[in-house]
Amino acid sequence: MHLQSPWVPRLANLEISTAERLVQALADDIIEGGLKGGDRLPAHRTLAWQLGIGLGTVTKAYATLERRGLVSSVKGRGTFVAIRQAHKAREIDLSSNAPPSMISARLLAQTLTGIARKIDTDHLNLYSPPTGHLEHRRLLARWLETLGVSADPDHLALTSNARQAISLAFDLACGPQGVILMERLTYPGAIALARRKGYRMLGIAIDAEGMLPASLATALDAVASTASKAVYLTPTLHNPTTATMSAERRRTIVDLCRQSGAWIIEDGVYALGPPNAPSLAMLAPERVFHVNGLSKSLGPGLRIGMLTLPPTMVAAAKETLQDIPLAPSPLACALVEEWLSSGLIASIPQDLRHEARRRSNLAISLLGAHEYVTHPDAYHLWLPMPRDEADRFAAAAAAADIKVTMPESVMVDRHDRQAGIRLCLGAPSFPDLTEGLTRLATLLNNPPN
Repeated sequence: MHLQSPWVPRLANLEISTAERLVQALADDIIEGGLKGGDRLPAHRTLAWQLGIGLGTVTKAYATLERRGLVSSVKGRGTFVAIRQAHKAREIDLSSNAPPSMISARLLAQTLTGIARKIDTDHLNLYSPPTGHLEHRRLLARWLETLGVSADPDHLALTSNARQAISLAFDLACGPQGVILMERLTYPGAIALARRKGYRMLGIAIDAEGMLPASLATALDAVASTASKAVYLTPTLHNPTTATMSAERRRTIVDLCRQSGAWIIEDGVYALGPPNAPSLAMLAPERVFHVNGLSKSLGPGLRIGMLTLPPTMVAAAKETLQDIPLAPSPLACALVEEWLSSGLIASIPQDLRHEARRRSNLAISLLGAHEYVTHPDAYHLWLPMPRDEADRFAAAAAAADIKVTMPESVMVDRHDRQAGIRLCLGAPSFPDLTEGLTRLATLLNNPPN
């Protein structure tokens, strides 16, 4: 006799297809722990009757969940939850800007079994070309197209992660004596790279859309005599503030860089699909290095970075990469190829958007009237504060066993008096995130002296 399912049938309240609403409702309850590993799902016909939907809709939804590795079907017995709950650590980490978990152990095992019969052994037995194997560049160029970036595989360099792509772009655009202009608050990894390499950095003022053209124009005038200069920026879902530029602002930035002869390094790692405004790489392909990677969309362990190159920089990139090879693992590329061909990657942006909005809404509900900046597609938010206040808050959070991004790490100018706290919402489990944000809300209501 089959045991009854503990799940209370429902559909997610979203404007998507019925099958997708069912997938989202079940995925949410599995990820949140409402359903645990081994729990039975309702029989197909029973669930279709309970929700008043078609049997084919239920079958399609269950198949999607099984492809994602969240459930497994056992012939003659039914469909069961396959996900296992992670062991909770005492400290809650809100400092690591990683996406919500999208890859289950079951999905990974299935994929590795599939690629074992397909992978080209030459990719493992021979050194790769400097910019990566042509097949992999073609594959990832197709993926970039889905993000609104047109990439010629011959103008694409593959690296082991996006930070390496930024490092390569810095070296190609600036040389040893160059200057890098960046948003005054920006990605900690880019700041650390520039400091380690000894580049001069100039912080550019920002507003709700990101980098301010007037501030950039002034800074470009100040470095007009510098032969090598680059503007590094994140126009979509800026890290740490989540700001996103309008099309008009992007065109203005491109025009200023063309007039001054500055290269542009566009960080596009947070885009989950074609932006509402054109990418900088589309506006000025002759001048823009576009950085991207898969760690923010598939998972931090999938280390593949991409750098689209201006045509005049392809030869220099190959020469640099001949000395310091950075190509990604062929196994990682084979995983991506399998997921692209199965359609899995095409479904992930929608899942990530849903999860980002759910977590953002949680943060908004818990942080209340306190000042914050967020975006429904971002899995981080920004708490603007004076520098001294931000330092005190970070220390108080650590005392409450909450790890947050240290204010100084996102500041181009260490002496800047305005800073804040970046909270990363993607990586923790939903219960841990709820607990962590609840503790931080208490600190905001009782600020440390």
